[in-house]
Amino acid sequence: MLQIVTIMNRGGLETMLMNYYRQMDRSRIQFDFMVHRAEPGHYDEEIISLGGRIYRMPQIRPGNYRHYFKLLDQFFTEHPEYRIVHSHINENSSFVLRAAKRAGVPCRIAHSHLSDLGLDLKLPFRLYARMAMKDNPNQFFACSSHAGQWLFGKELTAAKRVTVLNNAVHVDSFKYDPEVRRRIRDEWQAGSRLVLGHVGRFNKQKNHTFLLDVFRAVHERRPDSLLVLAGEGVLRKDMEKKATQLGLSDSIRFLGVREDIPELMQGMDLFLFPSLFEGLPVVLVEAQAAGLNCIVSDAITKESDVTGRVQFISLKEPADVWAARIATTSCEHQDTAELLRAGGYDTGTMTRWLADYYLDHAL
Repeated sequence: MLQIVTIMNRGGLETMLMNYYRQMDRSRIQFDFMVHRAEPGHYDEEIISLGGRIYRMPQIRPGNYRHYFKLLDQFFTEHPEYRIVHSHINENSSFVLRAAKRAGVPCRIAHSHLSDLGLDLKLPFRLYARMAMKDNPNQFFACSSHAGQWLFGKELTAAKRVTVLNNAVHVDSFKYDPEVRRRIRDEWQAGSRLVLGHVGRFNKQKNHTFLLDVFRAVHERRPDSLLVLAGEGVLRKDMEKKATQLGLSDSIRFLGVREDIPELMQGMDLFLFPSLFEGLPVVLVEAQAAGLNCIVSDAITKESDVTGRVQFISLKEPADVWAARIATTSCEHQDTAELLRAGGYDTGTMTRWLADYYLDHAL
């Protein structure tokens, strides 16, 4: 079967896919990947080691639509072996699945991972792609009901044709370990300081600039506080510059891309996530799996609160209001494993469900 993604870097969606892939019975179901970047992704070597193939397509841009569509038709002509195409590129899934439909692929899954689009020059083209969805897919997945309604519309959602596939995580890997916590906090030279954490790409959607404003307000109350930021992206240098301008460089750790997110979360006291829009972020499920209390923006669906440890604050509220909430929130970690398993957020259970789904729809 073929998974359609942008690039297999260490983002939430990609990490979730790898969790499924590692646990899948690969003698029955093998994942191959179509990516839309020329540069290698962080997971590429592991994919190849697990027997997967990676096919590279150009980045999807309005100026290269005609060329891209031609390449898609050519690909599916050359690869008639695929019975399932599972596309994770949101509104652009319409283009891939249109080509798959023309090639006679019987199971064509469009998977919504967002609940909004940012305002940029490509917005009209992205809206066009969403309108072009039509009947190109014949199966519809979403990470939340809100994300499903955003991409597929109210009618399809109301007709219960959208399957919510929980953004599951490997729960056991996030089990609290005081020795891991000590080691990670030693790395940060955190001692007994209040450690606030965030994991996410440095792009506009993740709202790092407001996050730094919130941390400044926290730091005024708690001069011993520390902010740790895991991730890379186009805005990282801007955020490093802003940290310097705020006089907070010594109290902020820019960690870059890390493979040890479960361990990093052991070292945190609270998790912050002020995104401008999301679907149902995998990293927020991970933070709950690590037993953290989470303070997040109200732009994130309430479905993301799987454990009762997520607090929502309006992005209209100033940074001081966020800081006041942080000051009154418990930093105690809690064992949430059974809550996540019961809610269907453990990849062990969900991998078996997904495997059965693929096998049932591959005919």
